[in-house]
Amino acid sequence: MIEKIHTDHAPKAIGPYSQAVKAGDFLFVSGQIPADPQTGEIVAGGVVEQANRVFQSMGAILKEAGADFDKVVKTTVLLKSMDDFGAVNEVYAKYFNGEVLPARAAFQVAKLPKDVMIEVEAIAYLK
Repeated sequence: MIEKIHTDHAPKAIGPYSQAVKAGDFLFVSGQIPADPQTGEIVAGGVVEQANRVFQSMGAILKEAGADFDKVVKTTVLLKSMDDFGAVNEVYAKYFNGEVLPARAAFQVAKLPKDVMIEVEAIAYLK
């Protein structure tokens, strides 16, 4: 069974995709950018503020699906600049701090939607 997951506590999709899709025991969370869920505006500040907003949105989506950060098994972090890698790791560690941490890839990319500094997607195992 495939199910769309949506919450008003995360930004609306800015394209033809779902915030997340539950497929069997897995949850696939679309890339989250640092947009305010109520206004759609990109949060002010630097990469730390943007990363926190991304993970707050991801947390809301996970919660809507009956999960939390401990259920995440894989993340992909897209950065505008690898110079922000250390700062993002500090924020990341506040949200992912269980005994088993997710597998992860991190990339610097040429450009992200709305020219943000960070986008993160995730896969969670719901059992």
